[in-house]
Amino acid sequence: MKQRTYTIKQFAALTGVSEDTLRYYEKIGLLPFAMRKNNGHRYYSAEDEERVMVLLCLKKAGMSLEEISPFMKLPMDEDIQNIPVIRDMLLDYKRKVEGQMRELQKILDVITAKLHSGEKLALRRSESNTEAKS
Repeated sequence: MKQRTYTIKQFAALTGVSEDTLRYYEKIGLLPFAMRKNNGHRYYSAEDEERVMVLLCLKKAGMSLEEISPFMKLPMDEDIQNIPVIRDMLLDYKRKVEGQMRELQKILDVITAKLHSGEKLALRRSESNTEAKS
C-alpha cells in the first residue's frame, strides 16, 4: 500500500505551520530535507507530520529552537531512556509545564468561582487594607 504524501501547501494546512516556516526548519536542520518529486517540488509523509508535531510540542513547552535541535536529529523510534542528556532535559521541561499547569489551574479556579458566585470581578480586600489607604 502506498503511503499518503502531501504537497507543502497541504502539509502546511495539516500541521498549522506556514510553508516559509517549514522551509526555514528544513534549512536550519530541525527537519530533514523534504523529499522531492521529479519537478523539484517538496512532498511530505506521515513521518514528517510526526516530526513536526514533536517539534511543535517541544516549542510549546518553552524550548528554544536551539534546544529542540538535538531531539530532532534523533530517529523517531529512538528510546530516549538510552540518552540521559535528552531524557533529563525532557524531565526538566516536564516539571516546568507541570508548574505552569498548576498556576493556570489557580487562574481557572478564580475565574470559575467568579462566574458561579455572582460576585463582582474585583477581588475582596480586607478592611484593614481599605482603611490604611484612607
